[in-house]
Amino acid sequence: MKRSLNILLASSAIFFASCSEDFLSELPTEDLSTEQLGDAAKQDPALLKGNIAGLYSTMYNAFTAQGAAAERHDDFGQKAYDIYMDMLSSDMVLAGRNYGWYDDISRYTITQDFTSLEASHAWKYYYKIIFAANTVIDALGGSDVVIEESLVEQREIMGQAKAMRAYAYFYLANLYGKEYGTGTDLILPLYTTTTVPNLPLSSTKDVYDLIVSDLTTAVDYLDGFNRTSKDQINKRVAQGLLAYALGARGTQADWQQVVTLTNEIISSNEFPLTTKLESAAILDKGVVTNPQSGFNNVATGSWMWGVDLTLASDLDLVSWWGVVDYYTYSYAAAGDPKTIDKGLYDKIPADDIRKKQFSATNFMPLYKFYSPERVPMGQRNVVTDYIYMRVDEMVLLNAEAHANLSQSTAAVASLEKLLSLRKDDISYLSSLTGQALKNEIYLQTRIEFWGEGKSYLAMKRNKATITRGSNHLSFVGQSYPYNDARLTFPIPQVEIQNNPQIN
Repeated sequence: MKRSLNILLASSAIFFASCSEDFLSELPTEDLSTEQLGDAAKQDPALLKGNIAGLYSTMYNAFTAQGAAAERHDDFGQKAYDIYMDMLSSDMVLAGRNYGWYDDISRYTITQDFTSLEASHAWKYYYKIIFAANTVIDALGGSDVVIEESLVEQREIMGQAKAMRAYAYFYLANLYGKEYGTGTDLILPLYTTTTVPNLPLSSTKDVYDLIVSDLTTAVDYLDGFNRTSKDQINKRVAQGLLAYALGARGTQADWQQVVTLTNEIISSNEFPLTTKLESAAILDKGVVTNPQSGFNNVATGSWMWGVDLTLASDLDLVSWWGVVDYYTYSYAAAGDPKTIDKGLYDKIPADDIRKKQFSATNFMPLYKFYSPERVPMGQRNVVTDYIYMRVDEMVLLNAEAHANLSQSTAAVASLEKLLSLRKDDISYLSSLTGQALKNEIYLQTRIEFWGEGKSYLAMKRNKATITRGSNHLSFVGQSYPYNDARLTFPIPQVEIQNNPQIN
């Protein structure tokens, strides 16, 4: 039984309707059909910018999957699924069950029950993104249209729409498919237009082929795009998403392209690596001496993609900060804390600044993520920002790609670039090769991005087996391979009922 933590705050959400003919009524162009929108966009492509802005706001608005009436406090856009994935990988621990949110995912019950509402959360959210992206793509001429270089504004809008469609399919493929890459497993209906009512499941290969194609086009079309805020996808973010998709597909040619993409992002010098002082709070008599820490400010140089949350964003306890941060008024401080797996915590050496991100007694991330005031349950209206991607991810992906290409020297060099900013002794890295090197990169990925939704992706890329630490509330010491059915969502009942093409 899930209970709501009630507060005297008004909560509102802007969310997209289901993938049906009334979808457009929720968009800024509410009086236009898709065809009319396309005709209007030929005269003034700027009309589509409202649609793109709607895509980005869906990533952080509350109740984007099930709607406000459902009162689901684990339904708040991309960061909600970052938590889902961190818990599925067992690196994030639900350390209390006072309210019940996340209890079912921490015990792997919803991944074994296609009738559960939680099984449909991500499905509904990402397909709403896909439908909205397809609306823009259709208005610009469809998936196969080639937009001339002289039509700069149209190319930039198409690039963002295709990148968002690829982003959504990438996460769906992760959450609803057991295997990565070029397999024949049928995992998702693959919609590339708004005009097809229902489609059967497509193979993993076909899904990844579309993801890579969309992102390749996005990288091309977004070359030269000067975004006005970091919540927008530009060329570097599209390259980062493409690197993730290629690494997931995992052929040798893919890994070589990951090296090229990540090298270009890193060498552009647009995003400096997260510094040691930005990594964890350092306190003197209870006062933080390095205010640049906290992972709460989109202006942080290493952040490639994120959103500047303000009072106008209208977020409160139903938010990532509410669920994870002890210093925000919500569940983390009220009895359902989220902590690091003790087995992972024990693998962080004492000379590593990231050891200090967590309380040594309760393992909460008290010194990694926090509202700057650091008052327990103090932040009632969330204005601390959301991170989606930072350049440090590209450094570790670069190391992983080199390791998979048996280029140990280059892989170690990338590892050293990051770890020299985290720990005192990195001398042991120079002796690593082969599987030992891959294991170290995987471990460093889990440590570096704890709480950021990246461990699950790395688990699948590395075909890893996870083992639960001693501080979990269930299945302590149990091990699960990456393709265990309990780590992947089933196609939800609502989709099976509404799509006769799925058997």
